[in-house]
Amino acid sequence: MDPFRLIFALLLIATLAFAQPPSPSQIHGRMPQGTVIHGNIPYNNDTLKKHLLDIYLPANAKGKIPSGGVPLVVFIHGGGWIGNDKYADMGYMTNTVNALLESGFAIASIDYRFAQNAVFPAILQDCNKAVSFLYDNADKYSLDKSRIALMGFSAGGHLASLMGTSQNNNVDNLYFPASYRPFKYKAVVDFYGPTDLTLLPGNEDEKSPEGILIGAKPLERPDLAKAASPITYIDKNDPPFLIFHGEKDNIVSNKQSKLFSAWLKYYGVKNELMIVKDAPHFGKMYDVDEIKTKVIEFLKVELK
Repeated sequence: MDPFRLIFALLLIATLAFAQPPSPSQIHGRMPQGTVIHGNIPYNNDTLKKHLLDIYLPANAKGKIPSGGVPLVVFIHGGGWIGNDKYADMGYMTNTVNALLESGFAIASIDYRFAQNAVFPAILQDCNKAVSFLYDNADKYSLDKSRIALMGFSAGGHLASLMGTSQNNNVDNLYFPASYRPFKYKAVVDFYGPTDLTLLPGNEDEKSPEGILIGAKPLERPDLAKAASPITYIDKNDPPFLIFHGEKDNIVSNKQSKLFSAWLKYYGVKNELMIVKDAPHFGKMYDVDEIKTKVIEFLKVELK
């Protein structure tokens, strides 16, 4: 098997590992007592199952209105842009999820259409629309729309980073008509997300996840790959980033995050990159106390 096929096979194995994400009851049963759950909220005024989101409010959130609501962390799941759901990454990040809620943060975990049904930019339009819905309904759900952060995992890390860097650019085709909201993300936490599609191993295969994402071979359509890469939109006005990537990630090279961090630094954007020793592409090695603590401290500073 040639190197690309091997890497692609590993990616498929990773995707299949999440083929049966934890159930909502499993996720909810692990949360702190008193957590307020609003499940399966339609965010695009339609009946698509992939246009739903869940909101989790800390037990002490009630009463924050009209004082401004609680800060919000938007979770964006991974799965190679072609699989998984809004419970997948929450399933192995239990300690971090609970720490967020116990620290007074709300969480909104969103679903979005997969790339095979929503080639870029449609997949990103879904994510942006979900956040626009949360912004518009902040008072209803006791959220502070002036304190919104993003957290994404793998493909979700890519989408979160893309949202974080492009928001201040107001690029029309990244949003559904009339759905752009002029606010600034306060922070982005990126777990092992791709940032330059032209450097991914499937860049010459339209059937690779990155090829499916843009509907073409990235190296044959560098224009599309560029439009779908977070590094394209970096400027000095972007929010702070906290980036995690595994030392032994053989699915998305940690060079993707090293390059991203270097570009952020070049433009003067506050960021920190942590290469997690011996860590693979995903899993409980990212839910340990050291990383959990760093995430909480970062968000407390940036969403204060």
